[in-house]
Amino acid sequence: MTRGLSLRKLGARNRNSSSNGGESEARATADEEEEEDVERESVPDRWDVVGLGQAMVDFSGTVDDEFLARLGLEKGTRKVVNHEERGRVLQAMDGCSYKAAAGGSLSNTLVALARLGREDHGSAPLNVAMTGSIGSDLLGGFYRSKLRRANVSFLSEAIENGTTGTVIVLTTPDAQRTMLSYQGTSSVVNYNSLLASAVAKSKILIVEGYLFEFHDTIKTIAKACQDARKNGALVAVTASDVSCIKRHYDNFWEIIKSYADIIFGSSSEARAFCDHSSDESPVSAARYLSHYVPLIFITDGPKGSYIGVKGEATHIPPSPCVPIDTCGAGDAYASGILYGILRGLPDLKGMGDLAARVAAVVVGQQGTRLKVPDASDIAQSLAFQMEKSAVGTSLI
Repeated sequence: MTRGLSLRKLGARNRNSSSNGGESEARATADEEEEEDVERESVPDRWDVVGLGQAMVDFSGTVDDEFLARLGLEKGTRKVVNHEERGRVLQAMDGCSYKAAAGGSLSNTLVALARLGREDHGSAPLNVAMTGSIGSDLLGGFYRSKLRRANVSFLSEAIENGTTGTVIVLTTPDAQRTMLSYQGTSSVVNYNSLLASAVAKSKILIVEGYLFEFHDTIKTIAKACQDARKNGALVAVTASDVSCIKRHYDNFWEIIKSYADIIFGSSSEARAFCDHSSDESPVSAARYLSHYVPLIFITDGPKGSYIGVKGEATHIPPSPCVPIDTCGAGDAYASGILYGILRGLPDLKGMGDLAARVAAVVVGQQGTRLKVPDASDIAQSLAFQMEKSAVGTSLI
């Protein structure tokens, strides 16, 4: 089922201009598979996973080269824009067809995990939550609502008079993507009582690496990780981006060495953590990092992935698929690992195989989100395997 959403309804209005994207009547197709989730209203006594990350609404649409030229945008680049520039682009998209979703790398992982952990798979449903920063605008309400529909609770309160961050992805017919990022309030995440309560009740805290871009937020990350460890939770950190790692190398390592139990990253991100050259194997990075962090998970595209433990690395072959869109593969892989930990998979190799299968499903479709039917198939298959083996791990 799909549902139309106007930019006016989503609150993309530029408050300082009477001619802006907020007055556009362009229609957005909401992330349709989210409509198939069954929303749960109850608040659990304990969260299986709490994510700390950037809350950004994604707008994605197809445009031609003339559209980019008219707005003075260089094709294939990434650009940070201000509020006025965002409004100008959205206004120009008036009449275009595009999708709007509660976006972000971490939200992809959490939605996939919640779908894998639905209650109709024979086990108690997983309780998954996200914390971050949204504004009190309609986009903030949209973000919270879309995650709730996917059974991911967004716990943080909206910032009064704040504006929710957005990412606009413009794809041309030659498949090149031009990305425009507006940070809004997403760059400010304070450690308040709501976040502290969520962290204290979590089994796993996962921190999105993009938050290291914001100096004040690093203090929040450190406090959240400290409290998570104090309350017996595992702490996972996603690498997120090579350039981010290089800019904030010391901050990453301070958190990793002090608190992290799990690191998720690509081969290039893992090499950046280790200060390795591009021609060094991800095996070396997995081994190196595992001297500092108990569990290392490194994805390497079509070559598969590697799990680093105690100075050793295990290769996980890729799960067969016909690749369509690799965007979101790492996010999906992380959800498979977290699901395996929470469901008590008996060995790390099995965990890696599960994560590879989840990633392959996402790579073999258009879009970054694991769909509900695919999640159900994977979870039911895992439940059958575990019933036969009748053993489990004790990672949490």
